[in-house]
Amino acid sequence: MHTPSRPVLPAQRFDADGRPQIDGRAVFSLAWPLILNSAIQAGLNLTDTWFVGHISSIAMAGMGAVHWLVIVFIGLLGGVAMAVQTVVAQAHGARRWTRASHATWVALWASLFTAPLFVLLGLSGARLLAPFALEGEVQTLALQFWQPRMLGAGLGVALWAVLGFFNGTGHARLTLVINLVTLTVNALLAWLFVFRFEWGVPGAAWATNCATGAGLVCALALFLGAPEFARYRARLTWRLNLTSLLRQFRLGLPMGIGLAADLFGFALFQLMIVKLSPADGAASQVVMMLTSLAYMPAIGIALAGTTLVGQSIGAGSRAWARRLGNRVILIAMSYMGGLGLLLGLVSPWTVSLFIDPSDPLHADVVRIGVTLMWLAGAYQLFDGMILGASFCLRGAGDATVPALLILGLSWCFFVPLAHSLAFAPGQGFVDFLPQYGFGAAGGWAAAVAYVSLVGVLMLARWRSRAWEEMSL
Repeated sequence: MHTPSRPVLPAQRFDADGRPQIDGRAVFSLAWPLILNSAIQAGLNLTDTWFVGHISSIAMAGMGAVHWLVIVFIGLLGGVAMAVQTVVAQAHGARRWTRASHATWVALWASLFTAPLFVLLGLSGARLLAPFALEGEVQTLALQFWQPRMLGAGLGVALWAVLGFFNGTGHARLTLVINLVTLTVNALLAWLFVFRFEWGVPGAAWATNCATGAGLVCALALFLGAPEFARYRARLTWRLNLTSLLRQFRLGLPMGIGLAADLFGFALFQLMIVKLSPADGAASQVVMMLTSLAYMPAIGIALAGTTLVGQSIGAGSRAWARRLGNRVILIAMSYMGGLGLLLGLVSPWTVSLFIDPSDPLHADVVRIGVTLMWLAGAYQLFDGMILGASFCLRGAGDATVPALLILGLSWCFFVPLAHSLAFAPGQGFVDFLPQYGFGAAGGWAAAVAYVSLVGVLMLARWRSRAWEEMSL
């Protein structure tokens, strides 16, 4: 039997009998820089957390109150940038080179249009936080982090767009270089702004903005000037086309809504925990950041699924896309489940690293944090299921149904359940829900239930194969 001399589909090899097999080395070659990229993003989050945690536990609680809200609005307004990887991957698989670079420019234009909205959000922070009645000092510090982060958020959307191009074309190692630059600049500037200049909490936010700007400059230089991208003709595809913008927005809006719905649920959840007490809020923020060590690298694995599924569909083989997707989902679940157990085991040591030993709340934060870490570790397997399935669906252009699933379960199940389990009667934001007063552990138990349910439903959506009927 004739054996093809080279693979014709992404991550494909042929055995001795000429049967196509998944090339594990090719999958790993694409995935490892994406995993490191996401780990670096986790490092960025941990850098901010470490510096703010060494200001005070109150500062940590203030940052924790708005950390997820920042990501919510960046995700909601930056959905068109998230669509870049899908469009580029399918265009790359179909060898439609200029469409790939044009999709990147469309998202860059969109990021420019979002800048005034981010400024408005930054100036409206006090009104947004008013309904949650945070303690005076906590709210003050939360606003000090919120305002500068919102002012620089458009840079993050633009950076997502260009990194989506590199990821979609399979050049994730360039994304790794850019993210390393961003992490290094962020760490240096955070030390300079927070401690040397004594800017406190705003210093951490401005350091992140400046680092993101440095990463964007590097990304654009590679996008426009690297010789290996000559065939994409990026310098000639910059003109804004409204039809392309609307088409990409239709794909990206559900992606942004899905991310924003999930993160907004966690933002409200974190605000609930902060309202319980500064120690609860600080412990929850530390756990959030530590679990990102599992979550962010798993995003790298899932992003490999987006690229492989998208390129396979662009090349005309949905069956191969399904096979690759199944493999990526399994890898994501295995990784997150194992690391979730490890995080629980080492939590007494890791949680204490993020709070100054001389802080009067140190012992309470560590005690609460260890309990919360075990609860967070319990849902990591299902979180891997969510990431693997949803990002593979994203590669196929199936974003609307996953977004609706997350929207409904986050706001109608997770948020009210967390409120009921966390608060005692008369303690919460509203009075019409039952309140059982289990504290931070009760809120995190609600998170376990929510993530597990979403994981099962997202996997069911992938296995339904409804995405095989879709096209961009």
